[in-house]
Amino acid sequence: MDIDVLGPLDVRENGVSVTPTAPKPRQVLALLASHADRVVPVASLVEELWCDRPPRSARTTLQTYVLHLRELIDAAPARGTARDAGTEPGRRTAKDVLLTLPGGYLLSSGDGRSDVREFERLAGLGYRAMDAGDLAGASRTLAAALDLWSGPAFADVQTGARLSMEARRLEESRLCALEQRIEADLRLGRHREVLAELTVLVSRHRTHENLHAQFMTALYRSGRRGEALDAYRRLCTTLGHELGLEPSPRLRRLQHSILTAAPETRSGAQTAARAAQTSYAHPLAPTS
Repeated sequence: MDIDVLGPLDVRENGVSVTPTAPKPRQVLALLASHADRVVPVASLVEELWCDRPPRSARTTLQTYVLHLRELIDAAPARGTARDAGTEPGRRTAKDVLLTLPGGYLLSSGDGRSDVREFERLAGLGYRAMDAGDLAGASRTLAAALDLWSGPAFADVQTGARLSMEARRLEESRLCALEQRIEADLRLGRHREVLAELTVLVSRHRTHENLHAQFMTALYRSGRRGEALDAYRRLCTTLGHELGLEPSPRLRRLQHSILTAAPETRSGAQTAARAAQTSYAHPLAPTS
């Protein structure tokens, strides 16, 4: 079974989609898929579907949804072009794929592909490459991890409390990987290449200090010192108005370094950028 949740939901058995179109069964499959090969308690599924107001028939209705999913799984091989359900030896039945276990249900991937598992594997490799100083490898591997995303997690699924929480967890993981990939690119001197991307990111994440620090650094190294200082002032205003906070000491040090650096000429920016790259203690230098 192949499972994709980093974007629209797509679950395939033997290469054939078993993703229902009806919202509630789709929601059940999404929660089971996000915890593939682990038991999902009935209580969690009920909470996901009906929050804290389940109907009296909640468990019976849930069983109906599970039955519907099993019907789709049973039909999948018969609809596949590369499988013959009547002759394939050792074929998994629907009850082998979607198991009823004490206290809940388990969706068995059968060693199939999961985009979440692949993302987490690649992101882990990327972080280790960063720690080892392999910046090019880190950038490449983290970019491959991020390429697995085709939209917000569970993009086309009606989400309750459980799926919303999982979507937030996955989005935070994505943002961490994205920050580290940009950091690797900045350390490699690719400040101009990441400017457009950072412009969009800081507009979406208006109080995210790390992204703003990267944006300011990329602007400064591109010879746009005034714009880097403008970005700092906008962040100060947003933090104060929305959160009642001041920028962190690290960001204030970065702003001070930009203020006291050479004028924004091509040669001055390049000289300062080279100096920053030689000292990790400098606020304009790449940081982990």
